[in-house]
Amino acid sequence: MPVKKSEPEHIAIPLRHWREAVPDDRFAHLIKDAMRGLNRALQMRLADHAVSYGHWTFLRILWEHEGITQRELSERAGLMEPTTFSALKTMERLGYVTRRQLEGNKRKVFVFLTPKGRALRAKLVPLAEDVNAIALAGASPQQIAEGRALLILMVENLSRDETETLKGRRMPSTRELSGRSEHKPARRRPIAPSIARKAKTATAAKAVTKSAVKPPKKPKTPTTKKR
Repeated sequence: MPVKKSEPEHIAIPLRHWREAVPDDRFAHLIKDAMRGLNRALQMRLADHAVSYGHWTFLRILWEHEGITQRELSERAGLMEPTTFSALKTMERLGYVTRRQLEGNKRKVFVFLTPKGRALRAKLVPLAEDVNAIALAGASPQQIAEGRALLILMVENLSRDETETLKGRRMPSTRELSGRSEHKPARRRPIAPSIARKAKTATAAKAVTKSAVKPPKKPKTPTTKKR
């Protein structure tokens, strides 16, 4: 279906890409564009309640799984622990959550919602439902069911791939990867054999010349001690 000329540029550009320019582009790019639109639509609505999208991510999980540890919250959100720690500090300051250690388990920190954090659910969840309804406008129930089944299959396949690829290892953070690249010694380009032989010959000739022109050492004269 061609894109209407009356469409605004921010709508026409992605539609032309998918409908006209490269309709068979990678599926991951299509999901990314759709996800960008969903996130943007929700962000605009959350802003009316002074809630950031990042905080929404954690609130949504805590509404269903209150009292989990910081690590579990990070895993469910798909974020690194330092990111979760920083967000929770801000959410605690805003009065959305509290963090505390439980009796008999001083090593782990558990996250709980405050009454203010729980009350946000009734205000924010309808906003997310509205965004979903807007995104799926015009789709039949069958199309929605088939799309959901396909995405669930993709989640399953990629989860299996992650398990097989990592094999029990932890996913390194961006900071760790940056540190590795900074301290990694630069790879030396291999030297061609002919160049290596020439360099070796030149070094040997230089050593011979240097030894030939080097003046002999003067013998040391014995010194007499004054009495």
